[in-house]
Amino acid sequence: MKIEDRVRAINLEIPEPVKPLGAYLPALLSGNQIYVSGQLPFLKGQLLHPGQLGRDITIEQGYEAARICALNSLSAIKTVLSDLDKIKRIVKINGYVSSERGFNDQPQIINGASEFFFEVFGESGRHARSAVGVPGLPMGSCVELDLIAEI
Repeated sequence: MKIEDRVRAINLEIPEPVKPLGAYLPALLSGNQIYVSGQLPFLKGQLLHPGQLGRDITIEQGYEAARICALNSLSAIKTVLSDLDKIKRIVKINGYVSSERGFNDQPQIINGASEFFFEVFGESGRHARSAVGVPGLPMGSCVELDLIAEI
C-alpha cells in the first residue's frame, strides 16, 4: 500500500505545507537524506492545543499534537520529494515539548509521532529520537518536531 493510502487508512490526510515562520526551508534534500525543519501541530490552519504540558495541556492532547507534527513533517517532505514512497526509512526525530517545571513525561508525548511513523511506514518508521522539555516554543505551541529521513 502506498504511503499516502496508509495515512488515509488512519483517517488523516496530508495537508498543504505550512509556510515557514522565518527565513528557512520546510525541508532540504542533501544526498540521500531529507532534513525536515521544525513542524508545529497545525491542523486545518489552526494551531492545535497551544500551551504547556503539565499546566494547560493534557498528555492525551500533547500526544495528539505530536501526531499532527509528524503528519505535517510528511507535508514538508513533499516540498522536496513528490513521491513519499521513495522514503526508505525515518532515521531520527527530535521532539520538543513545552513543559511546565516538574513535567517529566516528554517521552509519552513524542510517542504520538513515533507511533504515527510506525503505523505509516512499519519497521522503516522505527527511528532514533530525542524528547526534550523546553519552557516555550514558537507561537505558544505545545510540541515541535524535526526529523531526518533517508531516501
